[in-house]
Amino acid sequence: MAQFLPVLAMVVLAIVFALLSLVVSRALAPRNANAAKLAPYECGILPSREVPERFPVSFYLVAMLFIMFDIEIIFLYPYVVSQEALGAAGFGAIISFSVVFFLAFVYVVARGGLDWGPVRQVRRAWDAVSVHRTAASTVRRVGTEGREEAA
Repeated sequence: MAQFLPVLAMVVLAIVFALLSLVVSRALAPRNANAAKLAPYECGILPSREVPERFPVSFYLVAMLFIMFDIEIIFLYPYVVSQEALGAAGFGAIISFSVVFFLAFVYVVARGGLDWGPVRQVRRAWDAVSVHRTAASTVRRVGTEGREEAA
């Protein structure tokens, strides 16, 4: 237990320092906010209008997937280089990480994180084939507006 005493002392010191910093900054911080201080700062350019919309969460999910792909590649490289030295323990670590990564990928795909285009509704195959559909009712003639039918 004596060997963990320095680690415990550092953890206690870190917690005390963090709490003390929060209390002191809250007590000594100026409280005179104005419109200029509350405005978002973007390289000195004043915003002329509100942001049209926020980024969807799927954007962040795709970014996290990109980072996870990078981490998996970095994790796979040492295993490939020293596969014989790592043995079954290394293989188990690779498999467990790949399973977790695959489950995260399936979650993002199931939540629609990769669907960036307009929402398409799924049509059943038998709805597409109907006796009421003809070429005149389903094909739209482009560029014929205002033209008279030439007989």
